[in-house]
Amino acid sequence: MSTQEDQHIHIDENTREYVTVEIADQLFGIEVTSIHDVFQPHSLTTVPMAPPEVKGVLNLRGRIVTAIDARDRLGLPKPDTDEHQDMAIGVEMGNESYGLIIDRVGEVLRLAEQDREPLPSNIDPIWQGVSRGIYRLDGRLLIILDIEKMLNIGETEARAA
Repeated sequence: MSTQEDQHIHIDENTREYVTVEIADQLFGIEVTSIHDVFQPHSLTTVPMAPPEVKGVLNLRGRIVTAIDARDRLGLPKPDTDEHQDMAIGVEMGNESYGLIIDRVGEVLRLAEQDREPLPSNIDPIWQGVSRGIYRLDGRLLIILDIEKMLNIGETEARAA
């Protein structure tokens, strides 16, 4: 390993980079290393008998991508307008490709691990199950999403039953 790489690892060992996303006016963070693509989901094909948060599948550059609606997954209301333009964060889990449908993509933030706080005890149980903590940013809370837990729909549904 080169000296420059050693310095990079040393400098970054206590920080993480997050892409901020908005879902129903709430700010969430997703680790940059989890994200493969950012795209607009088009031409969704519905999947019969799928859970409500599975909005369908689409073809993205030759890959079949399962589209997961983050609003449904987090128990948030639908957008107020038909003019709402969804975005999607492309992620991989196992051998599957997913598109997490969100409202907006924000910026990339580099945040210190020591500044991450545990989730408040009064946060919605669904959110507790898919989050890894919060950061306080200029009057807003940034809730860090655990992508693997966000995509693990069947397990969460079984626990809720």
